[in-house]
Amino acid sequence: MMALPQSGGSEVHMTRSAIIVASALFASSGVAFAQDINDAQIASIVVTANQVDIDAGKLATTKAHDPEVKKFGQLMVTDHTGVNKSAVELATKLKVTPEDNPTSKSLKSGGQENVTKLRTLKGADFDKAYIDHEVAYHQQVLDAVDKTLIPGAKNDELKALLVKVRPAFVAHLEHAKQVQASLTKSK
Repeated sequence: MMALPQSGGSEVHMTRSAIIVASALFASSGVAFAQDINDAQIASIVVTANQVDIDAGKLATTKAHDPEVKKFGQLMVTDHTGVNKSAVELATKLKVTPEDNPTSKSLKSGGQENVTKLRTLKGADFDKAYIDHEVAYHQQVLDAVDKTLIPGAKNDELKALLVKVRPAFVAHLEHAKQVQASLTKSK
């Protein structure tokens, strides 16, 4: 997992901002990312995607049975709450007003569906469903970063941030896979 220092500095700020932008890509299974996307739409996706993962992570911190699943859920809440704050700063700096779009709407509805489903589950069933979703979600993030968001970003700073954040999402995916494997072994 890529840890971000809490102190200031332009590199830390840039890394956090990059995570914000890439967080936009967290998509529920089945969410398609539009190929023609502008920076305002990317900003909307960022804010929506962060909130989706915060909501699922909060649920995991209260409902998960396995301590590693709870810990992963808390990590998602912490990471995405911090980056949501920075997302607003980045959008302001770039003078971009988030523009609602089919992808952000799909993210929101998919996130709500996921949380609704997770609320019906308990114990090991909850843990498995949450972590399985997080693995798929993070894989989609990486696919969308590579195939849609980086190529679609018009602003050079926004594009650079997307490129810079990619390793953090690889780390989140690997962490989720490790938790997933540990759940399988404990059965």
